[in-house]
Amino acid sequence: MSQQVPVTVLTGFLGAGKTTLLNRILTEEHGRKYAVVINEFGEIGIDNDLVIDADEEVFEMNNGCICCTVRGDLIRILGGLMKRAERFDAIVIETTGIADPAPVAQTFFVDRDVARRTRLDAIVTVVDALHLPAQLEDSHEVVEQIAFADVVLLNKIDLVSSDELLNLEARIRHINPWTKILRTERCATSLERLLGQHAFDLERILEIEPDFLESDHAHEHDEKVTSVSLRSRHPLDRDRFEDWFSTLLREQGQDILRSKGVLALANEDQRYVIQGVHMLMEGDFIGTWPADQERESRLVFIGRNLDEAGLRQQFEACQVR
Repeated sequence: MSQQVPVTVLTGFLGAGKTTLLNRILTEEHGRKYAVVINEFGEIGIDNDLVIDADEEVFEMNNGCICCTVRGDLIRILGGLMKRAERFDAIVIETTGIADPAPVAQTFFVDRDVARRTRLDAIVTVVDALHLPAQLEDSHEVVEQIAFADVVLLNKIDLVSSDELLNLEARIRHINPWTKILRTERCATSLERLLGQHAFDLERILEIEPDFLESDHAHEHDEKVTSVSLRSRHPLDRDRFEDWFSTLLREQGQDILRSKGVLALANEDQRYVIQGVHMLMEGDFIGTWPADQERESRLVFIGRNLDEAGLRQQFEACQVR
């Protein structure tokens, strides 16, 4: 048991703040080294660019959801990591926002090699205080993510009232009476409250899902939730892009669960990052383009009723040729 590498699974619905939390883990002075596995729902990866350039091993999976189509990839990555386990202290897995944590957690018990070399330390679920009520009604994944959580970060508390926070905590407790709830803004909390918890309790999970160790937990996503991935090697006109993007979120934001992108703007040397959750959006520069990375814009939308052809045409209209 002493040779088992602890694994923390970060889960939470689209836009809750998982990557923000991951960056805190990678940059705080804790004296530990983590291997990181990132999973995205979409054809192209964005989160890997949003992870701060730390001295860590980062593995990206963006060809499907970790709880179903790429679970075999996770097992292979963990197997490869175990061959050089002396290079890190623990593993952090950031799941896609629509992942069911059950099949991910199951991996650490039903795969013999993974179970022998790793230990599931805790499932940490980040929830968006502003959008949680609607998400609980619309997305069964959110309920599953809270039900399996050892720790819930009730994030973005600055966007709701004190009474709303109390109601949200009551709803979380109704789903999972055993979880630890931490109120946060931008996921700011002591990592001692998240990592090295020895918190995952198999017996509690078996009470929730008695067949946890026997079933394959095939996970079916909401077929209405799709992703649209856009690329451009031509720089973007910032004014045109911001006008289009803000209008899009204002008019269709209810259907756009998540939007994120790394953009190459005309007459700018730095990468510009945008992130949106429904109609809320923020953007900022994150530094110059790496020497080994092609200067191109990548933009991903995840949501319902997405018009891929229309989005592509509007995105191309922002390009400077």
